Amino acid sequence: MTLASASPGTGSGAEFFVEDLITGLFASGFGRLGDGRSFSFHVHRGQLLVEVYRPRRAMPVPLPEDVVATASRGLADVDVDDARSLSAAVRDAVATASPVR
Repeated sequence: MTLASASPGTGSGAEFFVEDLITGLFASGFGRLGDGRSFSFHVHRGQLLVEVYRPRRAMPVPLPEDVVATASRGLADVDVDDARSLSAAVRDAVATASPVR
């Protein structure tokens, strides 16, 4: 399941927008994908945790049943104090997120 384009301009129609990003040891943020789905991320115990939500939710705050995919990855090679590095790690995590059953 591909959720976001690995690189811009590939022609797949997938887009990735980070709307809010807080860097640092407790980094977090949220954004949208080109197909209407939204995502959020945060750092917890040295892991980047990402949740992707279904499109067109009725409420502005997602509920647990709105989660359609999740991903996690280590932060060994991510500079959490750099917005570009963190955004790239989130983009890669969203692209490899596993569907929730």
